[in-house]
Amino acid sequence: MTSPNAIIHYLSQTVKKSYVLAEMETRKLLHDPTELISRAIQPILWLGIFGEAMSNVRAIPTPGLTYLQFIVPGILTQSVVFVAIFYGLYVIMDRDTGILQKLLVTPTPRLALVWGKMISAGVRGLSQALIVFLFALILGIQLHITVLSVFGVIIIVMLGAGFFTGLSMIIASIVKTRERFMGIGQVITLPLFFASNAIYPISIMPGWLKTVASVNPLSYMVDGLRALMLTGGTAGVGFDVGVLAVVTLLMSILSAWCYPKVVI
Repeated sequence: MTSPNAIIHYLSQTVKKSYVLAEMETRKLLHDPTELISRAIQPILWLGIFGEAMSNVRAIPTPGLTYLQFIVPGILTQSVVFVAIFYGLYVIMDRDTGILQKLLVTPTPRLALVWGKMISAGVRGLSQALIVFLFALILGIQLHITVLSVFGVIIIVMLGAGFFTGLSMIIASIVKTRERFMGIGQVITLPLFFASNAIYPISIMPGWLKTVASVNPLSYMVDGLRALMLTGGTAGVGFDVGVLAVVTLLMSILSAWCYPKVVI
C-alpha cells in the first residue's frame, strides 16, 4: 500500500516538474512571437466579417444581447480550442527529433509531462483571450470587465485549454504522422465547435443536437465565459467550472496513461 508521504512526494514532484516543463514550452512562444500574429487572424475574421454580417441579418435570436456580443465568448473558445487541439503536433515533433524519448527515460512523472503541456497551452490560450478582448473593444462591443470576471475567464481558459490539449495528446499517441494528426484534429474540432452554443443558442437546435451540445465540454466553456464577459452573473459559472475541472482531470490521467505509447 502506498504511504501518504509517498503520495505527497509524488504530487510535489509532479507540480514542480509540471511548472518547469510549462516554462520551457512557454519560452518557445516568446522566441517566436509571429505565432501570436498568425493566431490572431482567425478570431479577427470571425468577429470582423462573420459577426458583423450576421448582426445585420438578425436571423439568430440573442435576447438582451447583440449578436456580436453573443459570439465573442464563442470565438474566444474556438481560438483556445484550436491552439490546444494541435498541441499533439509538438508531441509528434518531439518524438521525431528524439526529445520525447529522452524525457520518457527520466524519472519525471508522466502526469507532469501532460500537465506541463496543458499549462503551456493555457498560457497560449490567454494570449488569444487578450487578442479577442482588444479586438472586441475596437469594434465597440460592450463587455463586462471586472477583476472577478477576468479571474474567471483565466480559470475557464486554462481548464478548457487543458482538456483539449489532453485530447490532442491522446490522438498523438495513436497516429504516427503529422499529416494524419492534422486531419483528425480538424475532424474533431469543427464538429465540436458547431455542436455547441458558440455561434447560436442551444434553444434553436434540433433535439438530437441539443443532446450533443449538453455533453460537449466546449459548450460549458462558452456558457461560463458568456456569463462572466457579458451578463456579469456567476450563478451557473461554478457548475461550468466544476464540469471543466472534472473532465480536464480525467483527461490528464488518461493522457498520462497513453503518453508512453507515443514512442512505439
